[in-house]
Amino acid sequence: MRIKNLVAGLLVVLAAPQALAVEPADVARHYAHLGHAVFEDALLTARELSRAVAELRQRPSPRTLEAARQTWIWARVPYSQSEVFRFGNANVDDWEGQVNAWPLDEGLIDYVASSYAGAEGNAYARHNVIAGDEPITADLLRSYQEKAGAEVNVAIGYHAIEFLLWGQDLNQAPSDSGMRPHTDFLAGPGCTHGNCERRGQYLQVAADLLVTDLEQMVAEWAPGVPGNHRAQLASEPPEKVLQRMLLGMAILSQSELAGERINVALLAGAQEEEQSCFSDNTHADIVENARGIENLFRGAYRRVDGSAVAGPGLSALLAERAPDLQHQLANTFTLSRQRAAAIADAARAGEHFDQQIAAGNRAGQERVRSVVRVLKQQGRLLHGSVAALGLADLRPL
Repeated sequence: MRIKNLVAGLLVVLAAPQALAVEPADVARHYAHLGHAVFEDALLTARELSRAVAELRQRPSPRTLEAARQTWIWARVPYSQSEVFRFGNANVDDWEGQVNAWPLDEGLIDYVASSYAGAEGNAYARHNVIAGDEPITADLLRSYQEKAGAEVNVAIGYHAIEFLLWGQDLNQAPSDSGMRPHTDFLAGPGCTHGNCERRGQYLQVAADLLVTDLEQMVAEWAPGVPGNHRAQLASEPPEKVLQRMLLGMAILSQSELAGERINVALLAGAQEEEQSCFSDNTHADIVENARGIENLFRGAYRRVDGSAVAGPGLSALLAERAPDLQHQLANTFTLSRQRAAAIADAARAGEHFDQQIAAGNRAGQERVRSVVRVLKQQGRLLHGSVAALGLADLRPL
């Protein structure tokens, strides 16, 4: 009798619909967890940058200047991976201009070469805040951000700090980035280009503002905070959170990274159109933006301390609901990673991004163009995930 009951019960279990191993709610919860982790890393590295800037100001030397530069490069890694959270989350997209605006009219901030023209019609293209007499405060720098409605008036954020650490990249040699000397921060005898104390003040205030802005975003993604953005995501249907995720992935891949950040610079063949033009770090921006998109696909993120954050991502959901599409996307992500790495390898060998896109460099241009092609294809496949998952069409949320 017991065996009969056991067999009957087993048949009922086998006949019942099997629950999916991964549900949209699982992916939605992990999406918020990944957001908090990457923004927290961006904050941790920005704090290190602020400390490196303080050391540069106290003891200006080639060593402390290089240490501050390397810390800036390190800080860009998690921030660049965070940008996939922009387009599906209006609060992140609205905030982004405070921390990552570019290109900028560097003459607004400090001295520039005599040949520098600035953006056409920008009255502040040679304003030079550092050469002025206004007390350098956080409020002052924020007041110059997009001054007179001009987007090129960028006074704060990563790229303002980048300019102050490297100076203009005048491209005197293909392997050169900006070559600002440490003596630009040497108060008293030995100061070069004047206003060294104010230059250091500006740099420190900008670095501290970056920390403040990132603290704001970490708080928005922190768990257990009533009314913050993460709490809003938790209150939404999981399908809407998946829309947010896919919107950010598709737009960053197809429009922002492939289009605005790579193809525009490629078509212009101009270093002023590349994102990190002062440091010649654009190759790393490309690699880490692409990695950020793949993080959400795989549900995985490697933190700056080496620890791993892992959970259900888009890949796990598609593997159950649209395995052919999941396979295509997995192959495309592998290809985009390899092609972005080829740009980075060339840059580390001395052929920086601005040289790869230069007129006459057919091999370099094709290397860059191949990344554009695969990122656009990746974006199209991500759009295809919408129908595969039974979601509403992608649109700003």
